[in-house]
Amino acid sequence: MPTNGVRVLRALADDTRRAVFESLPQGPKSVGDLAAGLGVTSSAISQHLKILREARLVMVRPHGNRRLYSLDPRGLADARDYLEQFWPSALAAYSAALSTAREDPPPP
Repeated sequence: MPTNGVRVLRALADDTRRAVFESLPQGPKSVGDLAAGLGVTSSAISQHLKILREARLVMVRPHGNRRLYSLDPRGLADARDYLEQFWPSALAAYSAALSTAREDPPPP
């Protein structure tokens, strides 16, 4: 079973879902607003929002007869936590590459 950090990365791997996600930092939007802004049908946007909600990247709240979608910080925290596990080894590899570069300077 994938962790939620992996679900976040999978959800954002799709170009349309990523575009939906990237359009929400400016503020909450309805399905219709998202569809119009991205040139995609409302039905398709709703399907993408379902996956983004399951990954905890967006949340929804009723506003009159509309539903407004906004970013959910829980999914961002999940992604950060997932990626942070790789940070020590990435820094070690970078340090090793720098050491190798200093030992083997390029020819003049």
